Parts: sequence; C-alpha cells; structure tokens
Amino acid sequence: MNVELRPLSPSDVGALHTFFGSVPAEERTFFKEDVTDPGVAQRWVADERCVRRLAVDSDGRIVAFAGLHPGVGGSSHVASVTLVVAGPARRQGLGRSLARQMLVEALRQGFRKVAVETAADNVAAVQMFRNIGFEPEALLRDHFYGRDGGLHDIVILAHAVDDTWSTLLAGGIDEAVG
Repeated sequence: MNVELRPLSPSDVGALHTFFGSVPAEERTFFKEDVTDPGVAQRWVADERCVRRLAVDSDGRIVAFAGLHPGVGGSSHVASVTLVVAGPARRQGLGRSLARQMLVEALRQGFRKVAVETAADNVAAVQMFRNIGFEPEALLRDHFYGRDGGLHDIVILAHAVDDTWSTLLAGGIDEAVG
C-alpha cells in the first residue's frame, strides 16, 4: 500500500472525522475523548502540545492515526501513544512506522518514558510494540467492553526512551523515521 506519513493539518479535519467514524467502537475506547464528535478533530489541529501523525493513501483517505500525548504534573516526563490502523491497512507496517515516529518525537521533546494501552488479547499490537522496545508494565483486568459485550483486559506497555536514545541514534532511527 502506497501511503504518505505526515502531520495532521487543518485540511484533514473532515477526513479524520470520517476515519474515526469507521473505526469499531471498542477500538475507540483508548481515546480520552469522543473521537466521533466533529469538534474533536478541529481542537486537535489547534493543539500544539500533542503530536499527531497520519498515514494517508493515494486516494487521500486516512488509513492510520498516531498521537503522542504529554503527561502533566508529576508525570510530565511520560508521554502516551495512541495508534489506530484501519482494518484493511493492517499488517503492512503502518502501525510500526507511526509508532517509531512517535518514539523519535518523544526523544526530541525530552520525554523519558512512553506508554501505550492496548487490548491484552490484541496479540499483533502487543507483539508489534514489544518488537520496537516496549515492555509490559501492567494488566488492567475487565477494563473495557468488547464487541462481544464481554469485559476484556488492557495491557499497558512502556518504553524507557531515555535509556535507548544513544542506541537509536547510533542505528540512525531518527533519520530513518524523522
């Protein structure tokens, strides 16, 4: 799949709203806001605290989204990542590319740790994050309702980015995904 990875821009508001409207409800549970609300995309474009990246296909459709959200107060050294890849665009490396971009951006902004929440039974997502250096830190049992109506677990994975900065630079990852 030929895609462009780029920052969210004001011209993406409508397409982002359409993208999130097509995402299954249980995959939207990891957002702290109702992403189906048209005003959310509008606010995100104006919010300079967070980093947001898109994968856009050759037809101009958003097929993946990633966000890096800074912590506050005593957690200001931690950023969280949110990542959503549309069903048909999965297993093509888009999630990995966007997650790596979020790690590089976290390094550039001086965060010491990056965390992500995902469904514990989403084996592909857990493995992808583990493959790029995230480690499981917590399991939240019965934390969200799934498509089947049953309760499901969430796993929180974290990456100690300050511990790996020199390794990433030596490997050229900042240039490869920057």
